[in-house]
Amino acid sequence: MVLTTCTGRGSPCVFSTAAQQRSTGDECGPEDPRDEPKHPLSDCALQHKAIKLEEQVRDLTERYRKALADSENVRRRTQKFVEDAKLFGIQSFCRDLVEVADILEKTAESAAEEAEPSNPNPTLKKIYEGLSLIEAKLQSVFAKHGLQKMNPVGGKYDPYDHEIVCHVPAEGVQPGTIALVTQDGYKLHGRTIRHALVGVAVESQE
Repeated sequence: MVLTTCTGRGSPCVFSTAAQQRSTGDECGPEDPRDEPKHPLSDCALQHKAIKLEEQVRDLTERYRKALADSENVRRRTQKFVEDAKLFGIQSFCRDLVEVADILEKTAESAAEEAEPSNPNPTLKKIYEGLSLIEAKLQSVFAKHGLQKMNPVGGKYDPYDHEIVCHVPAEGVQPGTIALVTQDGYKLHGRTIRHALVGVAVESQE
């Protein structure tokens, strides 16, 4: 440290060059880093960030669309399930009813045979007429609720609707055609609930 002495009218004064240096250094020292201007992101970095954001938006949009489609599929399946439950909830009951219809039909056929014109018994005739009316009414009720009897005679065999119980010679009909029905089949709103038992025509082997 260098001391400088000065004389004057007053008391001597001493100056310290080190103190001056410290003072000068404080005044001329580096600025606070916080005061330095911040450099903005380069164009390349901004573009890269924008691409990343666009990819995230596309990914989220695609996920949303898939979730929306899945939700719609679940809603449709649930609605279909409810509609089917309403339509086919009586399926088991209908199976039992068609057995009653079978008995009624056979009884009416037997009464018809007994009530031939050669038989003068008026009671049998009235019984047959009554059974015929009941049978017609029953089929009308079936149709009202979507239950229909199949009429496969003359048509092609369909394993989804028919069950083969016998084969008959193809006389006047094409082979593979249903020639007779031993038990009626029924459909409920287009769905087979009982297969028709049928006989299929085949070529006779001589």
